[in-house]
Amino acid sequence: MTAVLDHDGLAYKGYVGSVGYSAEDGVFHGRLESIRDLVTYEGTDAASLRQAFEEAVDDYLALCAEQACKTGTQQS
Repeated sequence: MTAVLDHDGLAYKGYVGSVGYSAEDGVFHGRLESIRDLVTYEGTDAASLRQAFEEAVDDYLALCAEQACKTGTQQS
């Protein structure tokens, strides 16, 4: 499964991530949306951002599996 980039951001395994760009730092960045935890990622181009996003989702899911936490909990 590969992350998809559309006008709303990135999507992978049911998670959505934002996409931003810092001209000062020269990097793309984002965070997982609609979860209570703060999970961020960054990359120097679209391909590395997508890879970092997928790794962030996979790491988040692995951490939640280890800690038996609820994943994908929507923010109120």
